[in-house]
Amino acid sequence: MDARVAVLASGGGTNLQALLDDPVVGPWIKVVIADRADAGALERARGAAVEAVFVDPAVYAAREAMDAAVLAILQEQQVEVIVMAGYMRVVSPVLIDAFPGKILNVHPSLLPAFPGGTSVADALAWGARVTGVTVHLVDEEVDHGPIVAQEAMVVEPDDDLHSLESRVHAVEHRLLPAAVRALVEGRLTVDGRAVRIEEAT
Repeated sequence: MDARVAVLASGGGTNLQALLDDPVVGPWIKVVIADRADAGALERARGAAVEAVFVDPAVYAAREAMDAAVLAILQEQQVEVIVMAGYMRVVSPVLIDAFPGKILNVHPSLLPAFPGGTSVADALAWGARVTGVTVHLVDEEVDHGPIVAQEAMVVEPDDDLHSLESRVHAVEHRLLPAAVRALVEGRLTVDGRAVRIEEAT
């Protein structure tokens, strides 16, 4: 099957690379949009011959206006599914209403624990013994939508920010492509907060 997927990113794009490297998901990615001109994700997209677009937040007075600009790009590219892979902005109903149940986000904690942008550091600061990764559908609240996939990991006594982030990223790179495949292939069933995933055939 073919699909048209957009990836929104802000940083180096390691999760984007995991998607591009996936033999099924990679060909589905049609556009990468970043909110930073120097985002490594844009270079990774160009390297894979994927459309790469910088949308400058400074141009827009409100996030709704920026999301409208992003939406115009997505519509032009005939995108069907959005993946937020290290996108450090809260999206507004402008995007959420245009893609209901079609936006995935990957988050470096076991939600609802440690939402926000400093989750790995927060887990260490709290002395958490266990943390992990969550892939969830996006709704209007931050790091809140129905959970599609989660994987836990033990926080080792000698973990620091670098070591724990490295292990968290490795799990993200495995969970996210699988979740994207399940969503695109229509194998997700959402009932309130409960998400069921059918096995791939």
